[in-house]
Amino acid sequence: QVHLVESGGGLVQAGGSLRLSCAASGSIFSINTMYWYRQAPGKQREMVATITSGGSTNYADSVKGRFTISRDNAKKMVYLQMNSLKPEDTAVYYCNQDRAYWGQGTQVTVSS
Repeated sequence: QVHLVESGGGLVQAGGSLRLSCAASGSIFSINTMYWYRQAPGKQREMVATITSGGSTNYADSVKGRFTISRDNAKKMVYLQMNSLKPEDTAVYYCNQDRAYWGQGTQVTVSS
């Protein structure tokens, strides 16, 4: 049973930074592709960043240059470093494994 737990969300002013963490259990973590998604009120869930087992990364255009995804296979952790945050980054952020398993989400609110 795969279990994902996000943490690190909160309230931050525009221009600030947050680091989200996702702890994974129940799988051979090192072989999985991990994702961060987000869902803002009234909007569809969208992919923010992805990192493969080999460390290749991909980002949504809206966060390129501001967000960085990383992983620590030994700790079964994936991270999302978010810099230069904007009010439009306000959303619930979800960790996802292989597009199959979801965490419960963590709220990020960016005030203007």
